[in-house]
Amino acid sequence: MILEVAQLEVIPGLEVAFEAAFAEAQQIIASMGGYISHELQRCVEQPNRFILLVRWRTLTDHTVGFRDSPQYQEWRKLLHHFYDPAPSVLHYESVVQNSIVRTGIN
Repeated sequence: MILEVAQLEVIPGLEVAFEAAFAEAQQIIASMGGYISHELQRCVEQPNRFILLVRWRTLTDHTVGFRDSPQYQEWRKLLHHFYDPAPSVLHYESVVQNSIVRTGIN
């Protein structure tokens, strides 16, 4: 599995509109071959910063399968005008995985 990590800096004041556009755009990415899951998180300290985490079966599922697809052009049309600067995107693979889940406060 590959984890795509995209750091998104949304133009201040456009956060709500971005979140609405993302609600539509996420259907595009979820329909792609090799897609596993995704989550969008908003920064607490700097509310115009987001991080998008997308899990792909392989690197090429993202870099070729998605980015070279017509669906990617629709994704860009919905989202890329919100960013300044352009997103930083890197890919990671698991080295160590911890499956301990803690609930409550000890």
